[in-house]
Amino acid sequence: MQTHRVARFITRWTLTLIISFIVLFPLYWIFISSVTPKNQLFSTPINYFPSNATIQNYLNLFVELQMGEMIFNTLVITILSLIATIILGTMAAYAFARYEYFKSVSWSFRLLLFSALIPPVITARPLYDFMRSVNLVDTYLGLTILYTSLLLPFSVLILYNFVKQIPMSMEEAAYLDGANFFQVLFKIYFPLMKPAIATISIINFILALNEFFTPLFFSQNIRVLSVGITTVPRESSFQVPWDLISAMGWFIIFPVILFVLIFEKNIMEGITQGGVKQ
Repeated sequence: MQTHRVARFITRWTLTLIISFIVLFPLYWIFISSVTPKNQLFSTPINYFPSNATIQNYLNLFVELQMGEMIFNTLVITILSLIATIILGTMAAYAFARYEYFKSVSWSFRLLLFSALIPPVITARPLYDFMRSVNLVDTYLGLTILYTSLLLPFSVLILYNFVKQIPMSMEEAAYLDGANFFQVLFKIYFPLMKPAIATISIINFILALNEFFTPLFFSQNIRVLSVGITTVPRESSFQVPWDLISAMGWFIIFPVILFVLIFEKNIMEGITQGGVKQ
């Protein structure tokens, strides 16, 4: 029996180390490429621990690609989208959970979730024509609306199951005390749904930060970080500036890694509590 336990332990940790190496080594390679001087990137033999590490590649990003402007655009669109998603998602989740006995509400909830299964490339052309007709192409407002529409289905699903777990008696007691609908929603439901709101905020921040197709297709002048990596200037068709590309890649990846490491527990608890009906 002891031999079997040791064998399982060794097998489990061996597989864990192998998978971790497969996942983490490309990230490490991007990082060392981003801090390696350009003239040493293709040195032989390969130097896995660069002795002349530099941040010059990151400084070049701000000079050559106007990195500060892309960071500003990304933060504005992401923050506005998160605020809109939280407010609209909470109100929608409340309506879907409390009035699901109406067939129209129930079907609306199903259609909202179904919309998340439609690939964006299918709706891109008609949506672009519509956004252009209302002068929202290549604007902060237009991108915020598009980002919010992408984030809402998942957010509503998580918040919906949280609302279902809140007893109706609390809401009824508030109405008896003279509270109106908005007081019940923002003073009772909002505080009780903080774990779910924190979860969707963290996950949606990561999704918005990495969204590529929407800003690429619907914007030409408002550049964000995810699209910025495609604008790295090349010296020629055969010379790719891997130093700048690696620096840009790590600049995008690092915040995601940091958020997951810090808020991993919140993410897992929020998904577990909000994704399973009780």
